[in-house]
Amino acid sequence: MTKTRLEAFSDGVIAILITILVLELKIPHGTDLSSLAPLWPVFLAYVLSFVNLGIYWNNHHHMLQATESIDGRIMWANLNLLFWLSLLPFSTGWMGENYFAPLPTAAYGIDLILAGVAYIILQTAIVRHQGDENRKLKDAIGSDLKGKISLGLYAVAIPIAFLNQYVSCAMYFTVVAMWLVPDRRIEKKVQVHE
Repeated sequence: MTKTRLEAFSDGVIAILITILVLELKIPHGTDLSSLAPLWPVFLAYVLSFVNLGIYWNNHHHMLQATESIDGRIMWANLNLLFWLSLLPFSTGWMGENYFAPLPTAAYGIDLILAGVAYIILQTAIVRHQGDENRKLKDAIGSDLKGKISLGLYAVAIPIAFLNQYVSCAMYFTVVAMWLVPDRRIEKKVQVHE
């Protein structure tokens, strides 16, 4: 089975999610800069989620670039990832509208960790499907230290949200900063095998 429909569908879903995110930004009821002040938490949450979705989109693209074909398991694993990403507008809005209150901030982290686990499940399904004849993705992933660190930071940030939600948010931003530079491992392996 070819991967083009999976790529197109995933790209479309992520584009819609980014569009939904921006709809949470309400137009202020004033014309001076002070009317923007109440919007800072919503805007900050929007930026965090926009960049997170961009990172997933970028890495998803590179992962599929190293993939020869897909099967039903990969399609379901991809839907699992898209499901957790589709909750980002809700968790983002809840966190931002409530000024990063502890429970919404923890719920946002739960959504992020579940999306991260879903990405690893998708990655594993692709590697298993490719087998030994196509090791590009498996070789590129290696031990996936950055992925494991990300999940660890999310796991710590979730309970910390109940002690200090701003430390928790700083941990979410730390993960974003780690992934902001695109992961070149897959690009390098794809170029070597071509």
